[in-house]
Amino acid sequence: MRCPFCNHSDTSVKDSRTTDDQSAIRRRRVCGECGSRFTTFERIQLRELMVIKKNGERAPFDREKLLRSVSSAMHKHSIDPEKIERVISSTIRQLETSGETEIPTCLIGDMVLQSLFNLDLVAYVRFASIYKEFSNAQDFIDLISRMEKQSDNETFSFEESLEIIHHKLHSNTP
Repeated sequence: MRCPFCNHSDTSVKDSRTTDDQSAIRRRRVCGECGSRFTTFERIQLRELMVIKKNGERAPFDREKLLRSVSSAMHKHSIDPEKIERVISSTIRQLETSGETEIPTCLIGDMVLQSLFNLDLVAYVRFASIYKEFSNAQDFIDLISRMEKQSDNETFSFEESLEIIHHKLHSNTP
């Protein structure tokens, strides 16, 4: 493995461990040239996934892009990084085992929303606002009001929240 600091082509593994959810192997490496240490992850990839974007374009699935999106929604929240990793790994595993090689972005977004709904409601609202392109403060107010009303009755579900944000996405009212 090439060193990300000095670009030397020979590094050695100092420690290998599986992640808590057993979905990857974490390797601590050291460069023999500059002495820098870094971590790599080895993951199983069942199939090559292509993402179908909203405009119909196709692009290779990018795990790091998904991780950045979820991490951004979690910004300044004390969520264990291992839990974020589980959300990403679980989403990818579901996509890979679906049998499909071309996945619409809306399916990926809905899967992430469901995971965030179960993990952290603030991150859920943040992710929903970007993913569903909230255009004004009223979109936030509507979603949060509905969430509060439903949680008072203890019947709020992910499907109900998804219905709200889908309605916002497809409504013609500003």
